Amino acid sequence: MRRLAVESLSIRGFRNLARVDIALGPRLNVLSGENGQGKTNLVEAAYVLATSRSFRTSKLTELVMVGGATASVRGEVSEDGERRDQSVGLRSGVRVARIDGKRPATLAAYAMRTPAVVFHPGALALSAGAGAERRRLLDRVALFLSPTSLADSESYGRAVRARQRVLEERGDAARDLEDWEDLIVRHGLALSEARERACASLIPAVTSAFARLGAPGMTLEIAYRRSAPADPEAFRLDLVAHRRRDRARRAASIGPHRDDLTIDLAGRPARGMASQGQHRAIVLALKLAEIEVVAGTRDVRPMLLLDDVSSELDRARTASLFAALRQEESQVLLTTTRPELIDTGELGAGDRRDFRVVGGQITAM
Repeated sequence: MRRLAVESLSIRGFRNLARVDIALGPRLNVLSGENGQGKTNLVEAAYVLATSRSFRTSKLTELVMVGGATASVRGEVSEDGERRDQSVGLRSGVRVARIDGKRPATLAAYAMRTPAVVFHPGALALSAGAGAERRRLLDRVALFLSPTSLADSESYGRAVRARQRVLEERGDAARDLEDWEDLIVRHGLALSEARERACASLIPAVTSAFARLGAPGMTLEIAYRRSAPADPEAFRLDLVAHRRRDRARRAASIGPHRDDLTIDLAGRPARGMASQGQHRAIVLALKLAEIEVVAGTRDVRPMLLLDDVSSELDRARTASLFAALRQEESQVLLTTTRPELIDTGELGAGDRRDFRVVGGQITAM
């Protein structure tokens, strides 16, 4: 397995981080400080460097410091001893990603070079919220298993939007609806199949991770649930049958945009019965499983970003989490308000680096 690490970060004008230069360790990096000082912003900047995207917002303008016009994140990345320079620049809502000064063919190709997995408070939507976050998890994993899945997702989305415009502007008997529905079926089925493969690849890793993090005797099961038939002709006929309703609802009733990942805890839907601590254990298990699947396909350990991970975990789950982190070979960035509670046990002195975050300034401890 190849070793991957971001060795240094240079951040300019990113949220409250006006000018930050930081050398990271290859294993565990602990970022401590009071709330609102910039810990999460630094983790977000690392995620932007890795993927070109934020895990907190889709609006690029929100990443630029108030009053500023541009922002940038640059890093030196080491992969099994080979180094490369990566950067993401933000200006007027536009991002420019580069590797060794050159633009990648696609942003998806850029994201696959330096895989990263992030846990943050909003990630609880994976088990407690609507299906969008779970579909994004499957799409991230599918990208590494089926690289064309992103193109299928984009083509499917364009076809769904075009069909909806035709329905609303010209009615459910418009001649070109059939063409758009053919595209929806073709790309929709390909997308669902890629997600199904992603789900199947996650199952054993999720089971193993939750066994380490969850309560004794509790089992976690996941499954992929489609909203449309797997048969192309049945899917097409359902789209035709739903035209009038979709026009009235102003949204397509069936298709991969309504698929979901079901999560059952001890045989019951986790969304309605799990405690807050159990939801966090479920999400952590999904994130650790994501690492295993990506590592198996990309042959590198993804960077693991943990923002406020230990809050609302009970003592037993916190101990289990840190035991898992001690065995984790990925580079880890972890934020906390109480660094003394981060039990790194047998980790060597050089395997942990501590940083203090105050008012957007980062100081090595």
